[in-house]
Amino acid sequence: MGEAKWQALSEEVAAWPRGQRSALVTNFLRDLIVSGEIPPGERINERVLTERLGISRTPLREAFKILDGEGLVSIRPNAGATVVRLSLEDVEDSLEVLIGLESIGAEHAVARATTAMIDEIAQLDARMCEAFERGALMEYFHINQEIHQKIIDAAQNVALSRVYAGESARIRRFRFAGNRNRERWSRAVCEHAQILDALRQREGALLRELLRAHHRAGWKIAREALEHPEAIS
Repeated sequence: MGEAKWQALSEEVAAWPRGQRSALVTNFLRDLIVSGEIPPGERINERVLTERLGISRTPLREAFKILDGEGLVSIRPNAGATVVRLSLEDVEDSLEVLIGLESIGAEHAVARATTAMIDEIAQLDARMCEAFERGALMEYFHINQEIHQKIIDAAQNVALSRVYAGESARIRRFRFAGNRNRERWSRAVCEHAQILDALRQREGALLRELLRAHHRAGWKIAREALEHPEAIS
């Protein structure tokens, strides 16, 4: 990361109330892990981060605990935090779980979603499209993940939302890889328009199949990108 970006982030952290700094640091580290700037298996250097961000170790270690709970890092005594390494097969297994959860959620969402819930998802979709037009990949990805969670939340099943959020966080960085392919990214935007329309029309079976196809198409490209990073365009 460039010096200017480090400086901007340090200033942003300094402006936050002390009790909230861990949240900003958590988001920062999560993005570095998801984007691959901190690769799987790498130890996160506490000393470098505290010096560059101008913070104490307390918010950083709080961030490590949150990311450990999400399955993105592993904390070991006297060794600090290391980015978790998952095999592609592990990710594929988790993705099948997510597809299953969304299949359940789709049917309930169309039956239970309030108009306000659907309107909120539509507003997120519009923001996501704007991010796509600007080429803001990480911003797009954050909104994309929020949309999927909101669809599950619309099913109004607390247990379903909790399990989905946990499993989704665990493989977030692998799903991000697919959007680096511009052609796939463009198709994903179109697929989201169809998903939103099915939700608005309250067509549960169609929404279920659209979500299933959307995930599998994305994972096909993501897996190819992860196996052959030099081919990402």
